[in-house]
Amino acid sequence: MHRDEIDELAAGWARGLPPSMVATLELSKRISRIGGLFEQALKAELAELGLTYAEFDVLAALHRAGPPHRMKPSDLAKSLYLTSGGTSNVLQRLASAGYVEREDNPGDARSRWVQLTAEGRHIAAQALDASVRAHGEVVAGVPEEAVRQAADALREVLAIVGKRRFR
Repeated sequence: MHRDEIDELAAGWARGLPPSMVATLELSKRISRIGGLFEQALKAELAELGLTYAEFDVLAALHRAGPPHRMKPSDLAKSLYLTSGGTSNVLQRLASAGYVEREDNPGDARSRWVQLTAEGRHIAAQALDASVRAHGEVVAGVPEEAVRQAADALREVLAIVGKRRFR
């Protein structure tokens, strides 16, 4: 079995904590560390496109929505776990760049749509390609089966803890 930088921390935790808590802390630290590595690799790729991580998230969500690549800002915020204020700031930057446009929702005068422009669809496709490259670089050398097993194991954990809300 391979050892990583978290193993050294776990040895210290094991001197004062029960094994179940040590395992929980290992899980938390490894998720955080791996997530940070993915984010670091992706941010480097996105910087070359002039995008922030948050802007990429919004472009990717709109792209994922499929034609006509539009969503209500409230649904967008909810799907990305962002605040409405944070989403609004990102949407303003993307609109200024010409990547999204806002339009009235004829079915509900209280809401609007946010939609990718042609230029937005183009930059979203480039950013998604960059994401694939970055993710591939991070997991390079890790057996595909290990990646699949980790993803499946984390699904089990998230299916339970993801339903909880914390302060």
